[in-house]
Amino acid sequence: MSRVTHASIDHQATRIVVLGGGPGGYEAALVARRLGADVTVVERQGLGGAAVLTDVVPSKTLIATADWMTIAERAAELGIRLPVDTAKAQHPAMRRHIVDLEAVNTRVMALAAAQSADIHARLEREGVRVVIGAGRLDGPARVVVDSPDGADGPLTLDADVILVAVGATPRVLPTAQPDGERILTWTQLYNLSELPERLIVVGSGVTGAEFAGAYNALGSDVVLVSSRDRVLPGEDADAAELLEGVFRSRGMTVMSRSRAESAERTADGVRVTLADGRVVEGSHVLIAVGAIPSTQGIGLEEAGVRLTPSGHVEVDKVSRTSVRGVYAAGDCTGVLPLASVAAMQGRVAMSHALGDAVVPIKLRTVAANIFTAPEIATVGYSEEQLKAQSSKYVTTVLPLARNPRAKMLGMRDGFVKLFAHPEAGVVLGGVVVAPRASELVFPITLAVSHRLTVDDVASAFTVYPSLSGSIAEVARMLHHRED
Repeated sequence: MSRVTHASIDHQATRIVVLGGGPGGYEAALVARRLGADVTVVERQGLGGAAVLTDVVPSKTLIATADWMTIAERAAELGIRLPVDTAKAQHPAMRRHIVDLEAVNTRVMALAAAQSADIHARLEREGVRVVIGAGRLDGPARVVVDSPDGADGPLTLDADVILVAVGATPRVLPTAQPDGERILTWTQLYNLSELPERLIVVGSGVTGAEFAGAYNALGSDVVLVSSRDRVLPGEDADAAELLEGVFRSRGMTVMSRSRAESAERTADGVRVTLADGRVVEGSHVLIAVGAIPSTQGIGLEEAGVRLTPSGHVEVDKVSRTSVRGVYAAGDCTGVLPLASVAAMQGRVAMSHALGDAVVPIKLRTVAANIFTAPEIATVGYSEEQLKAQSSKYVTTVLPLARNPRAKMLGMRDGFVKLFAHPEAGVVLGGVVVAPRASELVFPITLAVSHRLTVDDVASAFTVYPSLSGSIAEVARMLHHRED
């Protein structure tokens, strides 16, 4: 496909329709408007999509609230005594009465709604047309939108370029149908007015681990049901092992190699039946077993857009689908289920479609974070990937407990790990396990993105004392002396 130049396209006459107003959609719309295109965003539930309204923003707000409980647990060892008997409680469940979950969830959803409104206002300020309704493709160059109430009839939007950014929805088990009251998906947790007395979390991936940790910190008795050998089976083994140990030390029950077969309501709670016949009873159950792309019934296959067996839209590195003029971004593509990746896919798609300079996405430089306590941040090649491709590498780990700033803050659990090439010294990847690891990983992200060596990282000044000092220290430990 030949490269389109600015001189060969009239941006003002280019009609772009974005199907989906999440990070992939609204970021793409902003880029397209800056490049002069006529842009319409079609969104079913509100700007920001599921990421803002029911997923990333609400969940991370809830987790940030739970973090205060985790911090409070360290108060006694720092010499702080609260003038209430509950301060002596060893398990979070014993402090349950001090968490007003209805107030927490009201704040969570208010913040999500405010963020959605901010995005809506920004798009309109930039000249993007926003249409609320359910959109579907009518061929490769037209989108039909049904209004929410159906009163106005369908709206037809002709397009020169279409971006599909419809996201994904929680996967449910046929034998564990959510009812929004006792059997829940992660989008339904914010309807709860009282803290679950005993929450069973089915699924030990990122979503399951994050919510299990948050509700454990808030005061629920949590049972985490994992079908694998450990929590977070797709993550760094050392990080996952540390986190599972932290979970158990905080009173969480972790059931490894235990596959859930079904979940049903009882008179006053739920009953989860495992594949081996064991039964786990609780007050509520959260089904966190992944997500499915929202690609069915919106005319993609009829328009010729090729889907994978899992239902994801096939895209290349500049977000093109199998149909000329149709692009896709975000969780519906299955590239990497992160809001940052969705946004980058959307921006790259519009730059490519409108002939602007574009650099294909390099997943190797994507930083990701798991918002547990402690957080787990990763970037670059994982140790498992390096082993699988028989790459030469050296690695070292520095426990966070040795860091002077961590000692001051009462932090014990965590570490910094780097992977580097043994001869060239180039940083290949890294793992940070620590409170606010999402902030600490950035220097390693820069190193991976710009192919810096461990000596480059080690020679940069860090503040003393600081948690980031551990990153420089690990790099010094990997120094390769040239003979």
